[in-house]
Amino acid sequence: MHSIWQAPMPAFPPQSQDINTQVLIIGGGLAGVLCAWRLHQAGVDYTLIEENTIGSQTTGGTTAKITAQHGLIYDKWIRRFGIAKARLYLEANQRALAQYRALAQTIDCDFERQNAYVYAKTDRQCLRREVNALRCLGFHAELVQPQGLPFPTVGAVCFSHQAQINPRKLLAGLAGGLHIYEHTKAQKLTGTQCITNRGRIRAQKVIVATHFPLLNKRGGFCLKLYQQRSYVLALKNVDGPEGMYIDAEPGGLSLRRYQDYCLLGGAGHRTGKSGGGWRALEQAVQTYYPQATIAARWAAQDCMTLDGMPYIGPYSRSHKDVYVATGFNKWGMTASMIAADMLSAMVQGKPSLYASLLSPSRSMLRAQLWINAGEAGKNLLTPTRSRCPHMGCALQWNAQERSWDCPCHGSRFSAEGAVLDSPASRPLDRREVSD
Repeated sequence: MHSIWQAPMPAFPPQSQDINTQVLIIGGGLAGVLCAWRLHQAGVDYTLIEENTIGSQTTGGTTAKITAQHGLIYDKWIRRFGIAKARLYLEANQRALAQYRALAQTIDCDFERQNAYVYAKTDRQCLRREVNALRCLGFHAELVQPQGLPFPTVGAVCFSHQAQINPRKLLAGLAGGLHIYEHTKAQKLTGTQCITNRGRIRAQKVIVATHFPLLNKRGGFCLKLYQQRSYVLALKNVDGPEGMYIDAEPGGLSLRRYQDYCLLGGAGHRTGKSGGGWRALEQAVQTYYPQATIAARWAAQDCMTLDGMPYIGPYSRSHKDVYVATGFNKWGMTASMIAADMLSAMVQGKPSLYASLLSPSRSMLRAQLWINAGEAGKNLLTPTRSRCPHMGCALQWNAQERSWDCPCHGSRFSAEGAVLDSPASRPLDRREVSD
């Protein structure tokens, strides 16, 4: 179950001695490596540590769409947050797109300019409202009839001149020459001092880019985040559509092309809950592309926030020297670039235009908060032998992926108990997963 993204990656040694550094970056996904790359360019002393190898977790499972179109969000956000905040979010993502375009001038990463579409099957009015909202923000989007989809629609909102890439090629091009230690796990963070499985690292500032934040008792992230699974099939022998497509409805299908593959995604669900998974995608293939061959399949896991915007900035109000980037809500490409832009400035004492908008300490008073709290309470009280070592929630068996999944915070474990996805940091006791 590996993605199609291939590229020879540079290898880095593990930490071999205690380290003093100005900035410690924990996490070697795209967000962490981009932060390191920016600090390297600025001449700032930094060290990045990665528990496994760079790009081996969430970055390797992305569909790598670079776009400011994150569903039909702008009409909703104008009503919820106001025009100024909605425009600022749009501008941040368009700026990230421009920065990727500039990087692609020097890094071979299969960068392709593509239009992005959100299509609807029944409700054309929701598309009209989104186009009108974008006009209020000064952004040109069109209501069009998409071509090449294997099912009928009532239209789509089109963002022109967006992009797609091969994320591993980009990561490989960025990482060469950076100060990185692989197979180096952060075990404890006290202030800005980190104890790893290889020694000690003393830093002045710390950036936590570990997908799900590693400090349980600070920042409230165990209530502010939940995780979702989504699934992808790479198809061959398919004349897939030109452009990048997502459904306006949750759980619908997404499509994009890469070389001779058509990437069909969707069937998402909250981690630890039942969902369509690959079976739903396989059924869609039989319906829409019966001649297709499934060349690869993989799943991704995404941290979802209370309000749909990422958490990027100081870890909490009381931890000004520790920063976090999390909650990318399935749009990790642009969010990673925004995080690198913001956090590389913040650790140097520079202001960020987006600090207030994306602050991890912004209001938690959203409906999703009570859903997250309810899930945690219910699962903590569920009697079962298999418990998550993160915070003790009851684990659910995921038959399709053959894993133990936590509905509270999204930790996942193999059938043998090995950690597959954070925030859990230690494996299951074999007695909990034995027959």
